[in-house]
Amino acid sequence: MVIAGKPAGNSWGLSEADLAPIMKRLILAEKNLGNVEFVIGRASNTEQTAQLLDKAGPDAPVLAVSADIFGLSNFNSDNAVMPAIFKQKRPVAVFHIPIIGGHDWCLVNPWRREGHPITLFNSSDYDELERAASLLRVIPLLRRSRVLVSPPFKGTPESYTPEKVKQRLGVEMVAIADGRYDEVMANVDENAAKAVAMRWLEEAEGIVEPNQEDVLKAVRASLTLDRLIAENRIDGLCVGTCMGWLSRGFPCLGFSRLNDRGIPAACDGDMDCLLTMLIFQHALNRPGFLGNAGGVDTAKNAFHLSHCSAPLKMEGPTGPKAPYLLRRHAEMRGGAVTEVHYRIGQKITFTKLVHLDTLLMFTGRIIEVPRVPKGQERGCRTELVAEVDDANRLLANWGGGVLGDSAKDYYASLHRVAYYGDHTQSIRHLAHLMGLKVVQEG
Repeated sequence: MVIAGKPAGNSWGLSEADLAPIMKRLILAEKNLGNVEFVIGRASNTEQTAQLLDKAGPDAPVLAVSADIFGLSNFNSDNAVMPAIFKQKRPVAVFHIPIIGGHDWCLVNPWRREGHPITLFNSSDYDELERAASLLRVIPLLRRSRVLVSPPFKGTPESYTPEKVKQRLGVEMVAIADGRYDEVMANVDENAAKAVAMRWLEEAEGIVEPNQEDVLKAVRASLTLDRLIAENRIDGLCVGTCMGWLSRGFPCLGFSRLNDRGIPAACDGDMDCLLTMLIFQHALNRPGFLGNAGGVDTAKNAFHLSHCSAPLKMEGPTGPKAPYLLRRHAEMRGGAVTEVHYRIGQKITFTKLVHLDTLLMFTGRIIEVPRVPKGQERGCRTELVAEVDDANRLLANWGGGVLGDSAKDYYASLHRVAYYGDHTQSIRHLAHLMGLKVVQEG
């Protein structure tokens, strides 16, 4: 972290007293985030900045606090803080306190137009320091991420081309070895499986169709996925062979369980959604609900999303579990999956990364979570209905005009990932830092 300029408490600059609450909030941010460590120093020229960046290490992004009237730019001099950061192509978030933080905030947009990965937190809210740090960590964490995959893949072609994923995001795709899933499943610890199955049964609000053996088979599949992830040192999972595994145990419970633990898991081979979930797991430390778009209801100004592998802990691994029923898979008429009942009234953000270069997004508020009676089938088990700003606009702009030929791929067009909360601004900040475009669908 760079304190840019020379804090002196003069007009249009921070004093030492102004810096004190910033330092205090950074200590709290380190504690809250858990995987961020600040290397803090002061710099007002390129040499001082370069020394600080060297100390922080080659992968460290930059959080810069504007502490002087022209602390970042030194009147657009080449011997200033920002030229040294730009030279090393490091992502940078500028934190500027209005009025007392100087004048350099107005240069952030021009710097971005020049192609620099920079975003601006122009706020008197010190909590924005933690949000900036949480978003800055995404890029180095992606470069260290490995995802376990099993084709066939869906989504935009770039997202399942290993070389392009590695080049653009730094994420390594690791294939499940042929036959390895069967080998691991054959050696699942039966006592461990029974213990996990009992927890699913005991914590459910009700058990509608499945019997205990259905749940036990689903848990064996879940523990198989756990073993594959552990032995490959994996941060995420994308499986396109789900339907081929169903006879041995529906993997949907396993996907829910992984997402709850902070390991993004995407079914249907959808690498667009898996990469989306990985990005936002690093940024928000919470899972997303990958679902099929059930349609836009212009009469109710609403959007439907549904799937059978919904996470329970939508507010993160330490958050509360949403209530659920255990149901059979609606399409396959067997197995055990969850029907999760998400929170009515909850603000929610829908998003997806496509072509490795564009984030689609829109927001809504959950107004209905259907509970389907026994004997009735209604598509995928977990469903939410969200009121949106303008259903007609969402319908007309679905895909934002950026999918191209991939719009003909049902899953590339159909799937979205839902997150508790309004993350509109965080998405825009991430786009600035990662060089992505943002398309607001509705």
